[in-house]
Amino acid sequence: MEEMKKTQVSSEEKEVLVEIKDLSVTYKSERATVYALNGVNLVIHKGESLGLVGETGAGKTTTAISLLRLLPRNATITGGSIYYDGESVMDMTEKQIRQKRGDKIAMIFQNPLTSLNPVFTVGEQIAVLLRVHRGMNRREAMKAAGELLEQVGIASYRTGDYPGQFSGGMRQRVGIAAGIACNPELLIADEPTTALDVTIQAQILELMADLQKKRKTSLLMITHNLGIISELCQKVAVMYAGRIIEYGTVKEVFAHPAHPYTRGLLEALPNLEKKQERLHAIPGLIADSQNLPSGCHFHPRCEHCTKRCEKERPEMIRLNDDHYVACFAHEE
Repeated sequence: MEEMKKTQVSSEEKEVLVEIKDLSVTYKSERATVYALNGVNLVIHKGESLGLVGETGAGKTTTAISLLRLLPRNATITGGSIYYDGESVMDMTEKQIRQKRGDKIAMIFQNPLTSLNPVFTVGEQIAVLLRVHRGMNRREAMKAAGELLEQVGIASYRTGDYPGQFSGGMRQRVGIAAGIACNPELLIADEPTTALDVTIQAQILELMADLQKKRKTSLLMITHNLGIISELCQKVAVMYAGRIIEYGTVKEVFAHPAHPYTRGLLEALPNLEKKQERLHAIPGLIADSQNLPSGCHFHPRCEHCTKRCEKERPEMIRLNDDHYVACFAHEE
């Protein structure tokens, strides 16, 4: 991990904003223990857009809410560390981390209908962020809320409307306006376009790209849509069973996927230039997080599995300055 961080910083001359080291998280209930994260290593540089991709249940959202320290009560961080701009998130007091949320770090949730409070107007919900983190009075905050709505394509007079009066795409725009209200250093977008139709999805992505460019905000885009990653992100991290198994620039990873899982994801995409009767499918089911396979967690689904894969867990190795992979096949 240290080698990966040093190489990237020296090649791109960017400061590290977020560094996650060997992060492990479990969820416990009366019936079972879920091993959600199992040694996650991740670096996000200032001004960089990183896509976190993987199947449902891979641990993408858990990674994000761990950074914000918003894990539910039945979750426990069993190992590792998280650093934000050089500060340990684990060692921050509740007051310190609360000051970071919404100010330095903002999150756009997957379903804006559940993340927005139905009994308060959208203007009030944006304004409260500005009053808490920027010290504005109510009038100033409401005026600024109207200006933020204008930036995301909503008329400012709609600050007095409630979330239920907006369509799905418009509610997501409100969520983005709230996310950028305090000009955060890091914007986390947790599958923000999943519930939207293709036309609205394209508009939201274009809006996010434009805002990130203008504000120089770092972006963590969580999605299972590789097309979104290719359009919006500079770097990509592929996640499987609570671990990062491949990392690098979007151009390098998509052009030369090194991990069998990454290749399987890319081959599952339809290609208009090739005649295909059926799309490629990765065999088997995603690893059960309550009973993870030994060794490499992907080995039961891998066509190139060896005896070593069944017993040992591969560590991340460097292929070049722009590409890292956790797979024994590339050790030589």
